[in-house]
Amino acid sequence: MNRFLAHTGAKYPIIQAPMGWIARSQLASAVCEAGGLGIIETSSGETENCQAEILKMKDLTQAPFGVNLPIMFLKNDAILQFICESGVKFVTTSAGSPAKFIAPLKAAGIVVYHAVPTVDAALKCVEAGIDGLVVEGAEGGGFKNPEEVSTLVLLQAIRRVTDVPLVAAGGICDGKGMAAAFALGAEAIQMGTRFVSCAESPVHHNYKQAILDAKETGTYVLNKKASPCIRALKTQRTAAIYEAGVMPPDTFKGILDLYFGGDMEAAVGLAGQTSGLIDEIKTAHEIIHETVAEFHAIASRMGGMAAASNFG
Repeated sequence: MNRFLAHTGAKYPIIQAPMGWIARSQLASAVCEAGGLGIIETSSGETENCQAEILKMKDLTQAPFGVNLPIMFLKNDAILQFICESGVKFVTTSAGSPAKFIAPLKAAGIVVYHAVPTVDAALKCVEAGIDGLVVEGAEGGGFKNPEEVSTLVLLQAIRRVTDVPLVAAGGICDGKGMAAAFALGAEAIQMGTRFVSCAESPVHHNYKQAILDAKETGTYVLNKKASPCIRALKTQRTAAIYEAGVMPPDTFKGILDLYFGGDMEAAVGLAGQTSGLIDEIKTAHEIIHETVAEFHAIASRMGGMAAASNFG
């Protein structure tokens, strides 16, 4: 049995990443309706708006969904308390230690997975009682570990030391990536950039087009000597930050103008290396069902090779 599906009740083991301001009910409900697991973000810090989005999900879909709690960005316990009373059954935590959050979430009957970028972080989370891990490789967009480790290596390294369910994140946008992740021990995948650029994503078309136009080398890892370290699309603004080696304090000030106004120089457009693999805007339904079909086709072909003991 797939433990992620047992934990979440989702039809398919595919999570939509919790992108700030973007991962709200419009996108998350479309992912849920397509059989994946939509996640509502809280990293924007807009507590009341995020609470409203969680409530709105119950009107938009009968399918299960989750919420993300980015620990270092939480101003107080308001959103935690709301989630514990909301009936939500699945939470991912990130950006900090989940230790003090596990007990209240589990007391509310909530399954908790924590996002980790290293083996050491994974072991600490398992020791703290986490139910599963989101393994975030360096290929992914957004906030990153400055010591870059690819999903290919990180999944194997973490699977060697723990048997908890693993969700592979970073560098995955289709069934090929999903099949590779499962071969390395994952039981689910998380996609961010692929869903940012999907039809139901609320972001401006310019942002989606920038993802479609990007090459496999179309992102920078920025601010590696400070915090936060991020991966973002190459633009004039990010090129200047890359050359300087450090992000100025106003780097994210115009993020909403980029996300929803389409000004790609207003801030930094977070995106992963899968930008180089994405060349078409598709619906969440198309993305999920094509990913699942491709995954099963690859698994069937590999199974046939195993059965015949050959490499053909």
